Amino acid sequence: MREPSTAAGMPDELHRRLGLSDAVVIGLGSMIGAGVFAALAPAARAAGSGLLLGLALAAVVAYCNATSSARLAARYPASGGTYVYGRERLGAFWGYLAGWGFVVGKTASCAAMALTVGSYVWPERAHEVAVAAVVALTAVNYAGVRKSAALTRAIVAVVLAVLGAVAVAALTSGASDPARLDVGADATLGGVLQAAGLLFFAFAGYARIATLGEEVRDPARTIPRAVPLALGITLVVYAAVAVAVLSVLGPQRLADATAPLSDAVAAAGAGWLSPAVRVGAAVAALGSLLALILGVSRTTLAMARDRHLPPALAAVHPRSKVPHRAELVVGAVVAVVAATGDVRGAIGFSSFGVLVYYAVANASAWTLSRAEGRPPRAVPVVGLAGCLVLAFSLPLSSVLAGAAVLAAGAALYGVRRAAGAGRTSQRR
Repeated sequence: MREPSTAAGMPDELHRRLGLSDAVVIGLGSMIGAGVFAALAPAARAAGSGLLLGLALAAVVAYCNATSSARLAARYPASGGTYVYGRERLGAFWGYLAGWGFVVGKTASCAAMALTVGSYVWPERAHEVAVAAVVALTAVNYAGVRKSAALTRAIVAVVLAVLGAVAVAALTSGASDPARLDVGADATLGGVLQAAGLLFFAFAGYARIATLGEEVRDPARTIPRAVPLALGITLVVYAAVAVAVLSVLGPQRLADATAPLSDAVAAAGAGWLSPAVRVGAAVAALGSLLALILGVSRTTLAMARDRHLPPALAAVHPRSKVPHRAELVVGAVVAVVAATGDVRGAIGFSSFGVLVYYAVANASAWTLSRAEGRPPRAVPVVGLAGCLVLAFSLPLSSVLAGAAVLAAGAALYGVRRAAGAGRTSQRR
């Protein structure tokens, strides 16, 4: 039996305060984050000179996912994103599985972003800085989503300025060589697929627009416009930066780089930009962390409303109108992981969970009728196939860890359903 949907007019409904520009900025803050500073090197290790092909493939899959998500978000403008879509279109289990993968995977991503802030700001005290960042941004989110959108707008402006400076410095330098962009014999199909899966991590932020569906004004019009706009801007930025860095460093030096953008400006003779790149990386990670906490807390809210998570987490603050308990719990868990863990493998783990999440979104979009705003049939088909292929092309450790977490979530769901059925039979 399908779980009950959130009823309209509930006292704990969130307020619709975000317009088109706010939604686009939150999407940009989620996507144009630490991924572009960190993901290029592992992608180059996987694909070599096929990095750009991996980026293009990741963008195609992301476009399909974005289109499916936008059509579904317009149809179901409630907090929770694919958790809600899967529940409504495919059944309670598939919605739960998507929500479980999102919450667990993105919680790990939050910790990774927090540690990225720490490693750039104060490497010797990375864990302490990470915890401080989590506490500060949880407080910002607690104060209200409009304040979060305003801070995200400032972060996006800083990061775009830094990335633009890096691209211009690299492409206009004498060290830039277009021959380094050629796809050579070192690019294999498996490597390109793995690079695409890793780079997909950096594109996944458009889900944040959908998970904020209950807080967007005129969602049927705003969300379908905001998602492709944010994705398109991000793709242009990523492509420019990837081409610039690859043309200066080449695939091998890029693969070996620990700070590829800093190395690129140094190789281009613009070492004076390195401090700005470090600041930009830290600010970008803060932007990603801010938006990630927003998205995870909203999905937690939706799952708590349906009692897949403790119902107390469904509370909405009467003044700030945010899911304050969910935000505090998410912030506390992320702070603990950031303080005690090493999440260098979190990108692969998170990518697996997010790709499964979007596979459910595409399957849900397939069930829409034309009157419900169904996308062209090829979109959810390509999106679903692409998500599954990229998910299982990731490093084996990421696949095994992700599959284990999903299996654990499915087991918990089964136990809960069995317990509920037992209580029902006893009452009879």
